[in-house]
Amino acid sequence: MTDRSRVPRGIDNCNSYLITTVAYFQQGMPTNNATRLGISVEEVTQWKDYLTEWSPLYLLYSDKKNSRTTAVIDQLYDIIDRVILFDQTNHILDRIAVSLNVTIVDLETFNIKKGALQKDTRTVPQKPISEQVTVTFKPIGGGSVNIKCYSTTGARPAIYEDADSVQFVYQVGGTPPASALASGMNKDLSTKGAFNLALGADAAGKTLYIFFRWFNTKHPELAGPWSGLQTTWLL
Repeated sequence: MTDRSRVPRGIDNCNSYLITTVAYFQQGMPTNNATRLGISVEEVTQWKDYLTEWSPLYLLYSDKKNSRTTAVIDQLYDIIDRVILFDQTNHILDRIAVSLNVTIVDLETFNIKKGALQKDTRTVPQKPISEQVTVTFKPIGGGSVNIKCYSTTGARPAIYEDADSVQFVYQVGGTPPASALASGMNKDLSTKGAFNLALGADAAGKTLYIFFRWFNTKHPELAGPWSGLQTTWLL
């Protein structure tokens, strides 16, 4: 059964993964790594085509201020889904894992956890979370907004692996708060990566000012850093 943790679900991590693995398939003399590992020319071409489609979208995504839109994000996640489906259908990474020619470098490059590389997933977090929350907003009317929270390790809205919730502080209307620690902010948390924040009909037509961080209710001392100020217009 395919290990679903191999292809990164996060956009930034998947970008590095595609660039690295496409180049790695083609390296090696006189026999390249793809041939050595039993991956066909057609399969390598398809893997490379995903990167070709991905690269211009990732450039748009990288410009957070001007061109990172929900449509761009959705297209990148769609490519991630198709890479994963292609791998599962053709067992690309499974075949690499069981190849008689496989090396530790191969396993590390393709993020295949096997033998000495297999991690213990039951470890308790020991260090504060360093990951920041990335969010998208969709105002849905009546003073409510749909919020989706992402980390670099997930392709879908979800709680970061070392957290059990996302904490947020917010203010509706008024002067934009200077930081998440500003006085008078409302505080709440969600145990889901996608949720609706209902602020009431009186909030319609006003601006929501909000900060987020990954939070562990059992270990609050490990909470992640606050995001920068996020804003959205409420309908």
